[in-house]
Amino acid sequence: MTIAKWCVLAACALPVLTVGLAKAASARNPGSAGRYDNRQPRDWEARLTGWQQRAHAAQLNGFEALPLFVAAVLLAQMAQADQARVDQLALAFVGIRVVYVATYLMNLGSLRTLVWTAGLATCIALLMLAA
Repeated sequence: MTIAKWCVLAACALPVLTVGLAKAASARNPGSAGRYDNRQPRDWEARLTGWQQRAHAAQLNGFEALPLFVAAVLLAQMAQADQARVDQLALAFVGIRVVYVATYLMNLGSLRTLVWTAGLATCIALLMLAA
C-alpha cells in the first residue's frame, strides 16, 4: 500500500480523533452533567461550548474535506502520476489538517483560514498531477 493510501486512512481517522478529544474531556465532568451521552449524541453536541464546540466543528470540516482529498489521491494514482510526488502531497495534506485542527481548537480564525487554504491547494496540486 502506498504512503498516499495510508494518508487517506489517516485523513479519515482525523475527524473522529478530533471530536474524541471533546468526548474524552467530558468524562471529567461531575455526575452526568455535560458528559458525552451515546444515546443522545446530537443533544450533547448542541450543548457544547468553547474548545469542545470547536472540536466538533473541526470534525465536521474534516469530513467535508475528505471527498476532495480522497478523489484527488485516487485520480492521481489512476493517472499514474509520479508516486513520490503523490505521497509528498498526501503527507502534506495530513500534516496541514493536523495544524488546521490545532488552529481551530486554539480559536485562531484567520490562521485557520490560511491553513485551510493550504489544504485545498494541496488537493488541487494532486488533481493537477492527474491532468
